[in-house]
Amino acid sequence: MSDLHGEPSEHRKQRWIGTSAGSSRLPLIPSVSAARWLLLMVIVAAIYFFHGFIVPVLAALIIAFASDPLFEDLKRRVGNRRPLAAAIAILLILAFIIVPLVFAVSYVLREAESWIIWATQANRFGAPPPEWITTLPVVGEWIVGKWHDYLGKPGDIGQLIQAVSGENIGSIYRTALALGGKFFNLVLALLFMLIALFFIYKDGHKFAGQLDMIGERLFPERWQRISRVVPATISSTVTGMTLIAIGEGLVLGTAYWLAGVPNFITFGLITAVMALIPGGAPLTFTLISVYLIARGTPVHGLGLLAWGTFELFIVDKTLRPRLVGGPIKLPFLPTFFGLVGGVKTMGLVGLFVGPVLMALIVAIWREWVLEAASSEQAAEAARHADDDAEVVTPISAPPERPVTSGD
Repeated sequence: MSDLHGEPSEHRKQRWIGTSAGSSRLPLIPSVSAARWLLLMVIVAAIYFFHGFIVPVLAALIIAFASDPLFEDLKRRVGNRRPLAAAIAILLILAFIIVPLVFAVSYVLREAESWIIWATQANRFGAPPPEWITTLPVVGEWIVGKWHDYLGKPGDIGQLIQAVSGENIGSIYRTALALGGKFFNLVLALLFMLIALFFIYKDGHKFAGQLDMIGERLFPERWQRISRVVPATISSTVTGMTLIAIGEGLVLGTAYWLAGVPNFITFGLITAVMALIPGGAPLTFTLISVYLIARGTPVHGLGLLAWGTFELFIVDKTLRPRLVGGPIKLPFLPTFFGLVGGVKTMGLVGLFVGPVLMALIVAIWREWVLEAASSEQAAEAARHADDDAEVVTPISAPPERPVTSGD
């Protein structure tokens, strides 16, 4: 049976990316190349459509790597039932997130209530400027003047609120909508992270086995070393940064108490949270030191500033590179670049992704250096062997004496 052009109908089975059974024509695009390009296009499309969920998935991977020993112990306690262990782990993590959040919200509400009570009293009777503001150098007199203009007389706060809200009601409304949208996106990202974390706990070992199989095909000599760097670095980074944050909160909180800072426990907690961010802890104790100096206790303020600077220098030069670097033992500069670059690019998750990327870069660099050094040593050994072969020449045997009849 033929088509309109007189060609057999089986020739119409020809495909762009391959040849069907029974056809002898060559494909326009080889099947292997077409499959690779198709896979690349699928990956690009997946990144384009799901790039908003990359951060939650990375956060789930970080939590899974950091909590893997605890999860393995939990799995053994429930009889090696991974789905049950994954569900219990998610409930524990959810409680770990919700309970501190409830305490933080209740604390903020109590603080807001005290500020509202103060503002109400100040609006009714007026409020004199605090004494420590009057002692501020250079700007103290200007701040006191503005305080008397806007907050010193009864009814000033109400007039100020009315003027600000009346002139900027549109921007306030847009800001409220933007904050509501960001809060919704945060809740959605948290929910997606927990769902991804559940399936990582449940089926992560299968995916890890498949990834090892593919990695061994791609990098047969280096995959085992490089692939083990990622979980070890993530685990050490999470543990190290958590220990550093807790330690700085305790040490500087004790220093706040000795310096006479009011609410030193609250400021210690704030310092511990800010210690997770590069530059957060020095900013915190510097502002508190300035407050102590302005309050009229310069010795305490300067002492706190000196102690915080010394403690931060010790931590950044000794403890942080050892704890955050993991098995790679990152130096100070790559650790700092990883932390700052990660925070700038991905926010809080970047605190852990940045050092991991730097650890991979350093690990690959050391592999190349080691390979280059080994090649140089082999070439040097070969040159020495050639030189020795040229120096040692074979000794020729003496010429044989001709045999005569007299012999």
